[in-house]
Amino acid sequence: MTQHAPVTWIDGAPPATLSGGSTWGMPFQRGTVHDADALSVVDADGTATPSQAWPLATWPDGSLKWAGLAIGATDNPSTSYSVQLPSGEADGTQAHDAGPAAAVVREPQVVVTETAETITVSTGTMDMLLARTGDRLFRSLTRDGSVVARDAQLVSMLQDGIAEGAGSTSREGFTGHLESATVEQSGPVRAVVRLDGRHRSDSPQSPRREWLPFTVRFYFLAGARSVRMVHSFVWDGNVEKDFLAGLGVRFTVPLASELHDRHVRLAGADGGFLVEAVRGLTGLRRDPGAEVRKAQLGGEPTPPLEQWNPEVSERLHLIPAWNDFTLTQLSADGFELRKRTAAGHGWVGISGGTRSAGFCSLSDVGGGFGIGVRDFWQSHPGQLDIRGAATAEPSVTAWLYSPEAQPMDLRFYHDGLGQDTFEEQLEGLEITYEDYEPGFGNAQGIARTHELTLFAYDSTPPVESLAADAAYASRPPVLQPSAQYLHSAGVFGDWTPVDRSTPLRAELEDKLDFLFDFYRGQQEQRRWYGFWNYGDVMHTYDSDRHVWRYDVGGYAWDNSELSPDLWLWYMYLRSGRADVFRFAEAMTRHTGEVDVYHLGPWRGLGSRHNVQHWGCSAKQLRISNPAYRRFYYYLTADERTGDLLTELVDSDQNFLGLDPVRKVRPDADTYRPDRGSLGVGLGTDWGSLAATWLTDWERTGNPRSRDRLLGTMADIGALKYGFLTGEALYDLDAGRFDAGREVIRVSHLSAVFGLVEICSELISLVPDDGFEEAWLQYCRLFLASPEEQAAEVGHALDGIYLTQAHSRLTAYAAARLGSPELAASAWSSFSVGGENLNHAEAFTLKTIKPPYVLQPVDEAPTVSTNDTAQFGLAAIQNLALIGGHLPAAASQQ
Repeated sequence: MTQHAPVTWIDGAPPATLSGGSTWGMPFQRGTVHDADALSVVDADGTATPSQAWPLATWPDGSLKWAGLAIGATDNPSTSYSVQLPSGEADGTQAHDAGPAAAVVREPQVVVTETAETITVSTGTMDMLLARTGDRLFRSLTRDGSVVARDAQLVSMLQDGIAEGAGSTSREGFTGHLESATVEQSGPVRAVVRLDGRHRSDSPQSPRREWLPFTVRFYFLAGARSVRMVHSFVWDGNVEKDFLAGLGVRFTVPLASELHDRHVRLAGADGGFLVEAVRGLTGLRRDPGAEVRKAQLGGEPTPPLEQWNPEVSERLHLIPAWNDFTLTQLSADGFELRKRTAAGHGWVGISGGTRSAGFCSLSDVGGGFGIGVRDFWQSHPGQLDIRGAATAEPSVTAWLYSPEAQPMDLRFYHDGLGQDTFEEQLEGLEITYEDYEPGFGNAQGIARTHELTLFAYDSTPPVESLAADAAYASRPPVLQPSAQYLHSAGVFGDWTPVDRSTPLRAELEDKLDFLFDFYRGQQEQRRWYGFWNYGDVMHTYDSDRHVWRYDVGGYAWDNSELSPDLWLWYMYLRSGRADVFRFAEAMTRHTGEVDVYHLGPWRGLGSRHNVQHWGCSAKQLRISNPAYRRFYYYLTADERTGDLLTELVDSDQNFLGLDPVRKVRPDADTYRPDRGSLGVGLGTDWGSLAATWLTDWERTGNPRSRDRLLGTMADIGALKYGFLTGEALYDLDAGRFDAGREVIRVSHLSAVFGLVEICSELISLVPDDGFEEAWLQYCRLFLASPEEQAAEVGHALDGIYLTQAHSRLTAYAAARLGSPELAASAWSSFSVGGENLNHAEAFTLKTIKPPYVLQPVDEAPTVSTNDTAQFGLAAIQNLALIGGHLPAAASQQ
């Protein structure tokens, strides 16, 4: 007897093709699965599908908590799949009887061969030969014995200034050089190769400058005719002198056919394509023949020349060959296409449009190469170049940052406004909400990740097939378990699937949907796109100008403030909505890369909200918090997100170098960071550290992370006032708190950066009576009456704000203690506590039209990201914890 758990395509229908296979993450209830190798996959008909499984995380008892799973490529993907658990490996709560177990397919369909100098990977359909060092990402990509692409290189250009008016600047070319190559997975169904290196100047000067450290991963799935490529780089230049003027990946695409049998395809908008040959045979004064024209347009070999109209075949040398093609997407709203016969000759405009899919291919009778850049127009400025199409060795370059755009300018946006002291900076905070400090608005150390898909063709594909490939690259199909299954596995704390079974539940669900749909609409209307911006949202609205406060200090880009990342992921978990998943995915990519430092003195810290993502002087763990990234890591098994989690393992070291509350510390005159007594907040700081240690312990079994997590939990439980203490002194070497501190210091921000969610998980995961008692005390007292607070701890608590957000603290206490009174109090606090979202007008859109705005926009003036994220989290968690008390208590809503 075998049991199984279904996984389905989040977009509903299966993709037209699964050219590169699929990978996803799957959780299991504690104690039910002990070996990832026991897992297998069947399709909707119960037929065994070649698959691979590996552990992502374990429960404290050693059983499997999360596994990564992969299936190979197919031109006929199933409508759904099921992960099979052999008898005794599942409790059956959400699993289903699947009858006799399907045989696990174990033939090694992806073959990895390593030598001292090279790595060769074969999917059964194509082969890639990679070097371990040098300036090539790979030496060759072969299909059916023919090389379709070779000599892949990372390329970049550095400009020495920004020209303003008359003047000149110079550009220097760079090429990526490998420093290491690692096989991270070697099959049988999925293989992953990681390459690390830096860009090196092409100038012959010695020593050559090196910069822009990068990581590239290639993903190979059994039977695949495409390879997924994930490119990440860290910007490590001097913001005052270095201006990135182009960043791309270039491939040589050898062609041997006659020029009229060479084909260029460039994707436009809405599934459209430019379909051309290097030497076109249509539209001529003389007709080569219908069969010739039909073959060329279809990308098929043209008939032999003797079958052509000789009036054309004898004059081929007089028909221009178009050597170079370029597509530029310099904004979210427009692309342009042009071509030329050769360098030194003028460009001819082809056409333009709105939003290119970011795909191109170059091919002939013997094969070809295609490349798609995900989020191409969303992450503008981008560019696709084909050069030398009429030569024996053309090239294709996918520019992730277009060399035709204004060079990347990462200088801080103002001169400091005379804010040289902490006192002056705190004054600035009072007017623009910007936490400024000289030298801290520095982008050095931020990162960016792009995803590309490389296609190997055995001939020129029909344009319909290319359109499917372009769609696959720009919107990769995703397999996921259902919300019901995810909930049954007991992961990610307090949430339940969407439930509209009563009018009041339905009303809350409608409001949750309204807020998400509003932000999705704002992303489009306000053009929250661009290389460094895509994935983030704005913080606060300016109803006078009818714009978000994009230019007002700390009110601009949100940078995870008050946990919109968590809101979006819980929205996805409980709904399974594809649009929510992709919005959350883009935010995770952005906030984990751009808003966090990956090298330098602030490595492992994130930047608070600002006009520029890196602009704020508050460099804190509350932004780099792995609680925001682990959802995506576990749901997708994404190795790059795993890198970001690994970077944070020793993030407690940061307290020795930078005090996060240095400007407002009450004991600033006496406190100095010391290894044995570092001031660490028990809210945003410890919550982030706890998420770090928990995630690392689950992923790797690291005893350091386990001991620091469990030890500090015990120490918090031993503090006289527990979480109410606010800050404890941390011994960096021992990984423990001094439990003797007897002060009370409460902040309204402590619990709203993931602490609520992490504490709930920890209490169910690793019981500690003292810790649970400390957390329950905090939950009970935060919104209690001043009299109740004074009766328990001697005086009323200060710093009590964000009532609606903190209603979930009361709800947690109500659920844990079985208290109807606390449950009623929690719903009351939720209903009346969010002054900006406790009235119907907040959930009503108003359209503003020109000339008062640039273009028609919708606004909900009282909606801000702080309130939205915390309303969403409170509603979701309250429904999960005390949903049964909703009818009586929520009538005020």
